[in-house]
Amino acid sequence: MPESKPLSQAARIRAALLQQIDGGLLRPGGRLPSERALAELFATTRITLKEALGVLEAEGRVYREERRGWFLAFPRLEYAPLYGNHFQRMADAQQRAAETRLLSVETVLASPELCRALAVPPLSSLWKICRQRSLDGRVALYVEHFLRPERFPDIQELDLSQSLTGLYRRHYGIEYAAAAFDILPAAAQGRVAQALMLAEGSPVLLVRRVNRDAAGETLDCDYEYWRHDAVRLRVDSPAAVAAN
Repeated sequence: MPESKPLSQAARIRAALLQQIDGGLLRPGGRLPSERALAELFATTRITLKEALGVLEAEGRVYREERRGWFLAFPRLEYAPLYGNHFQRMADAQQRAAETRLLSVETVLASPELCRALAVPPLSSLWKICRQRSLDGRVALYVEHFLRPERFPDIQELDLSQSLTGLYRRHYGIEYAAAAFDILPAAAQGRVAQALMLAEGSPVLLVRRVNRDAAGETLDCDYEYWRHDAVRLRVDSPAAVAAN
């Protein structure tokens, strides 16, 4: 039987940190020592240390905030798109502390992609609402909401840090009935990187959602930019499909 290959130094560092995390010595939300201090602790280079931390980040055990350092991650939020749960409801159901911060609200010219997604003519104006959303004190999500203004007059006067789903229901008598999702990897650029406290070009998970009412009319289009280490997507196939 061939001998097992010895672990690399980065793998040994990962294993040592993981042992501290799983043993409860390093707790979610806590900050790790600086990269320089960790490199000295493990008698290694910062390049090797970053390799180990990068693996832990991909596994959702640690995360990095630009100019702030490395932190211990809370469990990923489970996101089940087919069930239509909004952010606050998902967080409440999983006993997570959620917070939403309004960044801006303005009217913008619909891009060709948004014209197609929302079935509006060229040169149409849309509401654009930008929000930053946090879980357990950690920024996890940046969202750009594009709304058809004729469906939501004077929405800028409302408290947009609340659930938009609830505002639609209470102030406009509108309920979501169906949604279409596009889910793909993306890179954080510009405002997305700034809002998520990531370096330019960092990987994110983009969820584009187009929402419709009971009559099949489009309501809005959301671009959700998730920190990839903060979310876990879950999709249950219909029983008829699963049986085939």
